[in-house]
Amino acid sequence: MRPFDLLRRHFLNHFLKADRRVGVAANCAERIPHIGPHQIGRWHAQTQFIIPADSRLRPRMPFHRCAQIPLERALMVLLNTKAKTVHHADQFLGLGISGPGGGQKLFAGCIKFPLLHQITSPLQFGQRRGGKETKGKNKLAHGAIGLLWAGAVAAQELPQPLTDDDFLSFDMEQAAIGHQLFYDPILSGNRNIACAHCHHPDFGTSDGLSLGIGEGGQGLGPDRTPGSGADKIRKRIPRNSPGLWNLGAKEIHTVFHDGRLSTSDAYNNGFNSPAQEWLPDGLNSLLAAQALFPLTSQFEMAGNVAENQVTGAVHDRIDKGWPILAKRVRTDPFYGPAIAAAFDDIETPEDITITHIANSLAAFMAIEWRSTDSPFDQYLAGKVDALSPAQKDGMDLFYGKARCATCHSGPLLSDQNFHALGLPPFGPGRTRQWDPFVRDVGRMGESNRLEDAYRFRTPMLRNVALTAPYGHNGAFPDLESMIRHHMDPQESLANWTPEMAALPNVPWLQKADFVVWDDRFEMDRQRNKIDIEPVTLSDREVQSLVSFLHALTGASVDTPIFGVPDGFVP
Repeated sequence: MRPFDLLRRHFLNHFLKADRRVGVAANCAERIPHIGPHQIGRWHAQTQFIIPADSRLRPRMPFHRCAQIPLERALMVLLNTKAKTVHHADQFLGLGISGPGGGQKLFAGCIKFPLLHQITSPLQFGQRRGGKETKGKNKLAHGAIGLLWAGAVAAQELPQPLTDDDFLSFDMEQAAIGHQLFYDPILSGNRNIACAHCHHPDFGTSDGLSLGIGEGGQGLGPDRTPGSGADKIRKRIPRNSPGLWNLGAKEIHTVFHDGRLSTSDAYNNGFNSPAQEWLPDGLNSLLAAQALFPLTSQFEMAGNVAENQVTGAVHDRIDKGWPILAKRVRTDPFYGPAIAAAFDDIETPEDITITHIANSLAAFMAIEWRSTDSPFDQYLAGKVDALSPAQKDGMDLFYGKARCATCHSGPLLSDQNFHALGLPPFGPGRTRQWDPFVRDVGRMGESNRLEDAYRFRTPMLRNVALTAPYGHNGAFPDLESMIRHHMDPQESLANWTPEMAALPNVPWLQKADFVVWDDRFEMDRQRNKIDIEPVTLSDREVQSLVSFLHALTGASVDTPIFGVPDGFVP
């Protein structure tokens, strides 16, 4: 060791060990103890600490006992000595100064050598200052040196609050039309199912089932039955019905569990979709494009081949059914005049196309189910008491130790990417035409890339407590069981039982419901493709996470702008 390094180590050891705990003042009242250098690497292998918003750093060391650093927003850091062992006090910097003077300035200069900056380089964090986000290494504020440890990794940053600027603008008159269409079976091939049967506000804009019952079913939610006689369903819906919250956000570029619809110039119409170049022109958003595809799905809304004109046309080519539905709507005595009046690009009902219908549905869904007023949203906006202590603990875990925010990141709580979680498979699966057996390969079905096998899109989490069951196939009945699956997918998969799935009894489909479990090669493929690492959480920490996820429920979900129309028949 060089003489200078030895001198520096003894210097820091002497002064930093003088006080082995560092406190953070929360609103000048509460002290949060931190670990000292004598504890690192012993029983504190992994420690998360929070520097609350509106607090001041108060390192308690001889040279700068009174020095303070004001923070303008909460800062969360995760110390993980498993990543890099911490042996010496010079790897522990409990110094934070802003505008130092005198002896403090001298002490600050002593520790600003490049070697110390290299030691602390793994830490990343940021603050919001003056309306702008400032990010960087080893910087809490201008002229400040932060609380840092070698081997520390920063927790994920809290997102910025969602504002009007984060959402597309839609016309309220068009939304009123979309409201009526959403609850009207006029858009289904046999006129027997509406969008609302699978996306109803009573079930968080989902249906309360693991795998839905589409065209031919009767009733609503968990009480929905599979029909009977010639009208009975031929197949369960292969995947769980997702919630519709915040789908009008500008940031969204990909939808559906496998991402088969996204914004793209691949076909010169703004979208990469199952309709390819046959997607109609004039769609005003990704949400409008999404609204078109349940209408063409045999088991969702179109009906079986030879049952009606729509499904017969779709069987010929996907876009052939939309003009039939558009004709139904424009010749309706209510919809025809109303749509003509709401859209500036048409003069009479005869000019109405499927594009106007899709844009109306998009306007309704975007306005009705925009949710930005949960306790978490209020907390992000500066209301520090919006979360309960348990919810705050859960938030700290979510953005720190539990690593939830690795995928559930950003303002929408989704990275819009695809990950394999090893969820228990069942149901018919969304098979491809060349699949020789029942299975669901997820994103690979769209991308045709082997590395995408069994990966599914990260869901957004606003109002997640309302949308049970969970997973792309609704494998888990509640938030706790879903969290525990993330903790150890292999163990969860081994302990999962078919009774955990919310599947209405359909005797003629039961043999196929769990047949994939008899294929040991397919099950091995799924078990061997898991993208997330296990994490150890206590029962109390799991409950804190559940509490935080409940804090994502909007305050106004029970008072929507439009609501369920009186004429809707389940």
